[in-house]
Amino acid sequence: MVIKVYIATSSGSTSIKKQQQDVMGFLAANKIEFEECDIAANEANRKWMRENIPEESRPATGNPLPPQIFNEEKYCGNYEDFFDAREDNAVYAFLGLTAPPGSKEAEAQAKKAQQ
Repeated sequence: MVIKVYIATSSGSTSIKKQQQDVMGFLAANKIEFEECDIAANEANRKWMRENIPEESRPATGNPLPPQIFNEEKYCGNYEDFFDAREDNAVYAFLGLTAPPGSKEAEAQAKKAQQ
């Protein structure tokens, strides 16, 4: 299973650039394998991303903005969803991955299972 992060390499928005760097930096730091899919330079990536974001997760107006995160073909969420999962120590669950032993998330899951 490969995590795919849809980004725009030529975004004029510093906010979007920071969000993209935040997601990819976190994944790299935690040794979570991922693939960058550029929607600015590759029309097929842009089309696929837009077609595969569930209707309920799309903005009311306009197109979904990067970064958008998928586990293979399964939509995980956008930056806000990722940020919330990170704050809750639930990024692996958000990504549809098993938390590695010793991680805060694995410890939280083990504690929950004991209750």
